[in-house]
Amino acid sequence: MKTLNFRIVLFAFALIFGVVFSIPSLTQSESGKKITLGLDLQGGLHMLLGIKSDVAIESRTKSIAATLKYIFDDEEIIFDDLRVADAGIVTFELLDKDDVAKATALAKKEIPGTVLTHDGLKFTLKMTPEEMARTKKNAIKQAVDTIRNRLNEFGLAEPTVAKQGEDKILVEVPGIKTQADEQRIRELIARAAHLQLMAVDEERAARVMSMNPNEAKSYGDVILPDVYNESQKYLLRAIPVLDGSMLTDAKVGFDQSNQPVINFTLNGQGTKIFGDFTVKAVGKRMAVVLDNKVYSAPVIRERIGGGRVQISGSFTLNEAHDLAIALRSGALLAPVYVMEKRSVGPSLGADNIKASMMALILGFVLVVFFMILYYGMAGIIANAALVGNLFLILAIMSLFGATLTLPGMAGIVLTVGMAVDANVIINERIRELLHEGKSVAKSIEEGYDKAFTAILDANVTTLIAAVVLWAYGTGPLKGFALTMGIGILASMLTAIVGTHGIYQWLLPKIDRKRLGFWFGIKTEGAK
Repeated sequence: MKTLNFRIVLFAFALIFGVVFSIPSLTQSESGKKITLGLDLQGGLHMLLGIKSDVAIESRTKSIAATLKYIFDDEEIIFDDLRVADAGIVTFELLDKDDVAKATALAKKEIPGTVLTHDGLKFTLKMTPEEMARTKKNAIKQAVDTIRNRLNEFGLAEPTVAKQGEDKILVEVPGIKTQADEQRIRELIARAAHLQLMAVDEERAARVMSMNPNEAKSYGDVILPDVYNESQKYLLRAIPVLDGSMLTDAKVGFDQSNQPVINFTLNGQGTKIFGDFTVKAVGKRMAVVLDNKVYSAPVIRERIGGGRVQISGSFTLNEAHDLAIALRSGALLAPVYVMEKRSVGPSLGADNIKASMMALILGFVLVVFFMILYYGMAGIIANAALVGNLFLILAIMSLFGATLTLPGMAGIVLTVGMAVDANVIINERIRELLHEGKSVAKSIEEGYDKAFTAILDANVTTLIAAVVLWAYGTGPLKGFALTMGIGILASMLTAIVGTHGIYQWLLPKIDRKRLGFWFGIKTEGAK
């Protein structure tokens, strides 16, 4: 009487698990977790972005100046003529020589990566070359993280965002099929979302239309246009009161006219700075600036506490939603620009799927026929393990919502060969032992024991390569490594544990006189 053993029970459970959790992906049903198709299989948007990392130095310099203003005001250090003199350089003048030591100590403590020098009471704070290099490097890393966060918040499935070379970023977004969606994604990615609250220079504001940028700079000011009317200009203090780095949240709301607005909240430091500024600036204007354009410049009527600010404008609901995403995910320290763009159409994706499936089916069928012709019943058992392996790969990828790419399909095709390879080694070891005249039962057990070390070594080394590819590769390499890694782990279960269990289950049925049927050989001496 045949008795079930733990190996065949485990294999049966794995097979049922694989079939059940593969169904949503195979049928593309709306319910259940399923595999996401990559850019090359379902079409989408591919972009290579460049980054203007030099602009990050300018942004960092303004941030340093704003920090200096905040700590000097907080410590009641009297200063004048604080301005950004050049990229990486901030200048200011102290009015009390007794503050020199205190100001020097504060700058050294609060603003690392800078060197402070002075001539009398005139000070120059300069970023070190190492700090400039670090700022540029951080700008690229931050851009990758920010763009990825924006695309994730937008609700896109498995976008690829990765650094390429020293100053490039690869972006792949599957499932983008219309020009309108493509344009919206491009704007969301490229938007700097650099928010600043800036004081209006009330003393010289009336002369803004006759003033040029160099003259404005000499006063420590900057001229910025209105977002909806380029001819309307504002003269603003170049050093912002605060910026988007102090923002903690941004949400879409509606004003009294039921028009979309952006409500954003400041952190503790931003709330204090904003509250202190509005106390001193009652009756004056403060501009809400986004990406160097003025959205509004209201007059401050009273102190504004609570750290809540609003951006209003003629937004559509989609524009307000995308802007809120950009603000929440953080500003880009340096602007990005499109170096290369191409759209992969759904039809090309369908062709890729068809070609990949043909390769997978053809490879599978050829392997199945070879195993049956060469190994007989042992080949059928190996093929059962192969089927289980394929279902397990699909099930695991479905559960984790993994993305299947064209190289991933190649990984599955490769896994078909690798999964059968383990059983080829096992079957050859069994054949050798049968030729030596050992019994069927002993040949099977010793065959698995002798083959296990070679199979384990080969699979572990290949798995290490797959892990390294997945960890350090991008896009296509990750897809290939993922399917190959899952396939290797699945094959260890199906090809070694599963087939061994099937042999143990069928052992009473194996006729020693029909070894040609069972193992593709004729061994009269088998006992």
